[in-house]
Amino acid sequence: MASENGNNGNGKQTYTISAFSENHIGLLNRITIIFTRRHVNIESLTVSASAMKGIHKFTIVINDTQEKAEQVVSQIEKLVEVLKAFYHTDDEVIYQEIALFKVPTQALIKGDELETTIRKHNARILEVRPEYTVIEKTGYKEEYLELFEELQKYKVLQFTSSGRVAVTRSGKEHFSAYLQEAGEVTAVYDEKD
Repeated sequence: MASENGNNGNGKQTYTISAFSENHIGLLNRITIIFTRRHVNIESLTVSASAMKGIHKFTIVINDTQEKAEQVVSQIEKLVEVLKAFYHTDDEVIYQEIALFKVPTQALIKGDELETTIRKHNARILEVRPEYTVIEKTGYKEEYLELFEELQKYKVLQFTSSGRVAVTRSGKEHFSAYLQEAGEVTAVYDEKD
């Protein structure tokens, strides 16, 4: 079992890898091949827009050694389409995941037990239909899995969860700082011409 910082005691721990690129067809495939070749399992993968227009952010979670994290980041950065990649421990990022549960509405009608469970887990009801109710839980994986276990007594009809979304704890996005430094280097280089 992993500790709070994701360390398993065998040298492996949870790392969040962020890769920044423009949106190119086939890039996701090339990135996942890097992990496959190094026998590194991807725990979750999310692709989204970043704070910079036209730049996408790949957020990839692995549980492995620091050496493996460094290796995959180095290989990701060798891809032409990737501008920069970073890896962080759980202590260095703020992260969340989202889970959706579909349960029979009958469980909601029978009494207030389901509603109490939902409140206890800081979840919320998204939609109520005659045949089903959809519940949303945002938080850590352990939290929504705990809710899943409690909802099982109402017969969970469907369940899905997102990959991790994360931002760094530092005051500035590492990618922004990287671009700023790269811009300063380019500006100095241009002045010499």
